[in-house]
Amino acid sequence: MTIKRVGRHLLIALVVLAFLTGTAFRAFRNVGRWLVVDDALQPARAIVVLSGLTPYRAMEAAEIYRQGWAREVWLFKDDPRGADEAFSRLGIHHITEEEYDRQVLERLGVPTAAIWIMEPPATNTENEFELLHEELRRQGGDKVILVTSPVHTRRVKAIWRRVVGSRPQAIVRHDTSEPTDPQHWWRSTSDVQDVLHEILGLINTSLGFAVRPRR
Repeated sequence: MTIKRVGRHLLIALVVLAFLTGTAFRAFRNVGRWLVVDDALQPARAIVVLSGLTPYRAMEAAEIYRQGWAREVWLFKDDPRGADEAFSRLGIHHITEEEYDRQVLERLGVPTAAIWIMEPPATNTENEFELLHEELRRQGGDKVILVTSPVHTRRVKAIWRRVVGSRPQAIVRHDTSEPTDPQHWWRSTSDVQDVLHEILGLINTSLGFAVRPRR
């Protein structure tokens, strides 16, 4: 092989490497935005606040309720294990997440009669959707509005498809007041942790929930 041909092959290799590096860099920068989805609102049976990050999700649910998209807001009950048991042993009342969410909703104008806490307690998003699907079978309804954090939305849709399917329909919305910046996720340790958590969660969902919550 002549020096000229070696040089040409090396140049091609460098061009391919530069292209792949640029593609990987763009994917790295854009993964935060890719995780965020926001469905168009439609009238639904209920607005459902997924567990986590009080008060932001409840605040968004209250705003959607005030706009008239559903007549009820549903909350999930905290799993009583873990911290709640530890507080109980110490004789300290543990204010649960649904208690805080209820207070947020009421403060923002949602009537107490329109707030409903589902039973039994849920352990994770997959479990929440199993409970919600069963509740929709009992009460009826072909659509629900699911409120969660921005970078959690894509995984929420993936979990819903795997656990429930296409019917009932899940309209996924993210809260708009949470202190997060998916567009520049690499600048904050909390955003980095959230993005990595969601990527691993999406992989786990695609594998049929190979990794389960600790029992």
